[in-house]
Order: sequence, then C-alpha cells, then structure tokens
Amino acid sequence: MKRLLLLLMVMMSMPAIEAQESLRLLTMEEAVLGTGLRVENLHCTWRADGALYTVIEGDSLFAVEPRTARRTLLTTLERLNRTAGTDLKQLPPHRLTRRGTMRFQAGRYLIGIDPIADTLVHKYAAPEGAEHAVYADEGRFLYNRANNLYWSDRNGAEHPITDYADKNIVCGQVVSRNEFGITSGTFVSPDLMKVAFYRKDESHVTNFPLLDVTSRTGSLVEIKYPMAGMPSERVALDIYNFETGKTITIKAVDFDKERYLTNIAWGPSSDRIYIQVLDRTQKHMRLNEYAVEDGRLLRTVLEERNTKYVEPLHPIQFLKDDADKYLYTTANRDGYRNIYLCSLSEGWVERLTKVDADVEPLQLNGRHLYYYSAEVSPVEQHLFRLDLRTGKSRRLTPDVGWHTCLVSPDGRYFIDNYSSLNVPRVVRLASTEGRLNRELLRAEDPSRTLNYGEITLGTVKSADGRYENYYRLIKPHDFDPTKKYPVILYVYGGPHSQMVQNSHQALLRRWEMLMAQRGHIVFVMDNRGTSRRGLAFEQAIHRQCGRCEMEDQIAGLDWLLSHPWADRERVGVHGWSYGGFMTISLMTHYPDRFKVGVAGGPVIDWKWYEVMYGERYMDSPQANPEGYASTSLLTKAKHLKGKLLICQGAIDPVVVWQHSLNFVRCCIEEGVQVDYFPYPTHEHNVRGKDRVHLMQKVTDYFADYL
Repeated sequence: MKRLLLLLMVMMSMPAIEAQESLRLLTMEEAVLGTGLRVENLHCTWRADGALYTVIEGDSLFAVEPRTARRTLLTTLERLNRTAGTDLKQLPPHRLTRRGTMRFQAGRYLIGIDPIADTLVHKYAAPEGAEHAVYADEGRFLYNRANNLYWSDRNGAEHPITDYADKNIVCGQVVSRNEFGITSGTFVSPDLMKVAFYRKDESHVTNFPLLDVTSRTGSLVEIKYPMAGMPSERVALDIYNFETGKTITIKAVDFDKERYLTNIAWGPSSDRIYIQVLDRTQKHMRLNEYAVEDGRLLRTVLEERNTKYVEPLHPIQFLKDDADKYLYTTANRDGYRNIYLCSLSEGWVERLTKVDADVEPLQLNGRHLYYYSAEVSPVEQHLFRLDLRTGKSRRLTPDVGWHTCLVSPDGRYFIDNYSSLNVPRVVRLASTEGRLNRELLRAEDPSRTLNYGEITLGTVKSADGRYENYYRLIKPHDFDPTKKYPVILYVYGGPHSQMVQNSHQALLRRWEMLMAQRGHIVFVMDNRGTSRRGLAFEQAIHRQCGRCEMEDQIAGLDWLLSHPWADRERVGVHGWSYGGFMTISLMTHYPDRFKVGVAGGPVIDWKWYEVMYGERYMDSPQANPEGYASTSLLTKAKHLKGKLLICQGAIDPVVVWQHSLNFVRCCIEEGVQVDYFPYPTHEHNVRGKDRVHLMQKVTDYFADYL
C-alpha cells in the first residue's frame, strides 16, 4: 500500500517536473537584444481633431472612430511605399492632420500623403548634410547644415536663416547639453510666421580630443566640452521672420554671459515670447517676457530662488480662452513638482495640484488639465484630470501600475497603455467622462516559456530613516532558502532616474534575470537623489554626490544580507555612468563589503564633468572645493581590495575618457591591480551586437571572481 501511494505521488508530480524542465534559460542575445521577448504593443495616434485614432496592425494602418469602434483601412505598407516613392520596411511613426494628411519622415524626406486617395500631397527633400529636419508648417520645413539654420519652401528652394563662417557659432540646435528640459533648438510661433532659435557661442569652451582609430594612421576629433568651473557656452535667442527675412535678437541681459535661456514659450498672439532665464549657479531664475518686434525686455513675470538649485523643466502654457492666465510647473515652491495657475497682469500664483507628490503636465484642453501624478505611489504613474473652473481633480486610471496615456486633442477620450508587476501590457480606450472603457489589447508574457525566477517589489528604509526606498529583488528559478547565493547589486542612483517601477517585471533588465538563472540574487534599489519623490529627497545629494546614495545602497544591502540565503562573502556590484561612479565609490569606501565590481563609463572626478549637470548638483569646484575633493575617486584608488573591471567607450562624449584613464593611472601609482576593457568605436553606451560582447564580458567577470 505504501509503495502504491509513493508511486501515485511520483506520478502526480511528474507533470510539474516535466513543465519545469520544458522551460529554458535566457541566452545572452535574448538578454541583451530582447529578440522575441518584447511585449506586444499597439501603436496608436490621434488625428489632429480627435475625431478618430489610427492603429498599426502588421503592415496595415487603420482609422478607428472611438465611440462606435468603426474601422477604416487607411493604407498598407505596400500602398504607402508606392504613393510616397519610398522603400520602408515597416509603417513609419506619423501624424494625421485635421485634413487627413498623413505626415511622416523617411530618411532625408518629409512626406505628406492622402492615404484614402493614395495621392502624394508633398515630399520635401532636405539637401545632403541636412540634420534635424522638422515641419514649420504645410509649406516650410527647417533643418540644420553644419552650424547654420535653413528653411526650404514647398518648391524646394533653400533659404538661409543664418550664415556664420565661424564654426564656434551654432544655430538652431540644442543648447546646454540637453539639460533643463531642452530637446529642440527651434520654436515656431503660433501664427507660423516666425521661428525662434538658439544661437550658441562656443568659442570660449575648451576642446576635448576623441580618438578615431578607424583611419589608416588614427586621428583626433575634437568636441566642445564645458567642464565644471571652466568657461561655458554663451547662449542667445534669435527670432526670424519668414515673410521679411529679418532676424532680431532677444535682449536677455540678466545675470552673467553664461546664464541659461530655458523653456522657450510663445505668447498666444505671437507678439511676445517668454524665457526662463537661469543664472549659471542655477540658484536664481527669472521668467521674463520679451517683445518679439525688437527683442526688448518687457517685464519679469516671476522669480525663483533656492540655496541649492532651481531646475526649470517645463515651458509655461497659456489658457486658450484667457491670454492673461498661464500654467507654470515647478518643484521649488511647495517641495514637490506641482502645477500652478498664474496671472500675467496681476502677478498672483495659485497652486492647482495640491498634492505632496511630483506631477507632470501632459495636455491642456479648454477648461481641463491632464497630468501624470505620483500621488498614488512613487513607483506608479497615473493620469489625472483637473477642472480649472472648480479646482477639482479626478484620477482617470483606476488600475494598479504604470500608465502612459494619449489624450485626444478634443479631450473626450484617452488611450491608456499600462502594465504592472505581473501584467505585461493592457491597452484600452476610455472616455474622460467615464462612459466608455474598451480593451484594445491584453498582451501575453513573452517570457512565459523561460525559467524566470521570482521578482519581488518592496521597500527598505533609507539610511537616514526618513524614506522608504523601493527595490526589486530577483531570485534564481530554483531558489532554495536553505542554500546561500552570491549577490549582485545593480546600481545607477543618479538624478532623473528611476530603476524600480510597478510596471511589468518591475522594470527588469533581462541581464539581471540571466544572472539570477545562473544562481545569483540580484538587487536593485532607488536611493535618495533619484526621481519622483519630491525636492528634499532629490536634493539630498547636493554638493556631495555619492555620499547619501552610498549610505542608502549599503542600508539596502544590509537588509538583504540579513537573510540567511544571501552570501555576505560573495557580493558584487555593477553599474554604468552614474552607476559606474557608484560602483567604484562603493568598492573604495566599503572595500570589505564587495568582492567584485564592474564599472561602465564611470565619472571619476566631477571637475571633469559638464558644467550644466555638474554645477547643479555639486556647485562649481571654486565654490565647493571640499565636496569635489571628498567625492573624487582618484584619492580612493588605494583603498580598492576587490576585483574591479572598468569598461569604457573610447569616444565617449558624455563621460570623457579622461575619467577612467586617470583612475587607472592612480591604481598604477598605488600598486593596485585593476582590469580595463575599452570599446574603441563606441560612445557613452555600447550598443548593437557589440553590447552582447560587453555583457558577456561582465557576466564572465562575475563568473570568474564572484
């Protein structure tokens, strides 16, 4: 009888054993490139009037009427290529105008077609060497060539806006190294008759040489790199009139010559322009109003000051039915990034989003403001709608998780694309009044055939005891709590980052799961200094980058190592960029805690980093010599005990080669062994198939020494 029961138990367990064995482990190519493991998505966009949305399904583009769900085939890839004279391999990202013209870009062409009639509306060809081509309106498009700005008309005639022979003068391109929310160098007026554009003078900025090893004898390519405490670029804003061909310069004379001109916003009538002017120390900002006619300063609308830093990220936005009222976003007034309603004429400022959480403006539709908020949880993103008349707000996304939404231009509907820890993706169409909720897609988990281990989302107290820091923890698929496992701490930890979210698999990097499948515990945590937790949390790092970040990471590690299954004798750490800085910082400040580390593109000394970012968080080397000295890793090389591998792109224009090479030099001087591997033709991040090589090297290093 006992033998029969035992046989039955074995037979009952066989399906589970077979199911477990049928699952397989990640390959390195899958872990790095994501081949076959990307969650299914639905690519949608709204027509300019909001009357319908488009959706790409395979090689077909459909238009869908939101209320009735009636679908119309707009075009197919084959038809589009035939009509546009292109050879695209997939349907391109596009915008559908109110008239039904489908606009998209293909190579150096800006193309408009009528998808229903299968006719070409326009096809603008940017000349050879043109960059950053964008529409100015139906009949004009803007582009850069070298350091100058041009526009071309519907007949293809080129019109130079600037003509600087001096290559140090750069027009119509991004300035301030993409800081302060700057993502464009041109700003077309509402009446489409003018364009404001940045003009930067880099003649005072030092050059940094990047080594090109692909030529026969090698060559140096020099870039402009303004280092902290050294001369920076000088930025101006010019305005060009398409009709007259004349250009005026905005007379922005606040502060010194190296102040920042950020968050450019046109007034509704196109006769005023608004600039958030920030001094170089980034502690004082003035929102100024200028006359477009002659560039003169009309008034300072409001000011912000902070003893640590002010960081403007969003242009003001005017109400459509009241040109005296505008929306303004700042974290400086109430401790969290909130949205305010302001009056130009009377100067009052009223807080609209009265929440102790960071918010982000998304869209303004008449009396309603749509915005994302972290008020439900710092690791969730939800869409809210605020009524400007009543001041009341309402959450539009009830499901737990991270929501990315497309609100229709008329504000009647939104497409909600969301996921959570165990939900790969759901896309739904909903009305903003709550009367419609239609599911468009529920994706399956593409990793369901792989032997993934358990992913846990949780919190650990920060080192100062004030905050709950969020983490994700990945265990091996065959985890046994009676065994001990080596630990890998993956870290970034710098500003404007969030490594842990309540999205699918908690924002997992597949390499982490690969390492878990190979028998490691992997731990990732957001420390003080990262995003979406308010100003005090973010500014905790000021003048001492790395200090409180390390304290928090060690607090998280201590919690992890309190579990008997975590092997405190085998702890590794890995990170890139700020994470590379954190990796070496942790290994040199806590040398007895870490056995192995791999640091990619690491900041070694903040005096070699760029002005805009570096001086915000560290002040200048002249103003904060103690902070620069204490955070520099050059003097910490002698403390290194564990095995350390440094990887770096040899033509990195972000964290220049000077950082890691000088750390190696210090290791040599101190008699400390360190391993180093450059990627000769890569910039800050190693991409493409070469990244497979990189992550195999990282993996092998942990396998060999951890």
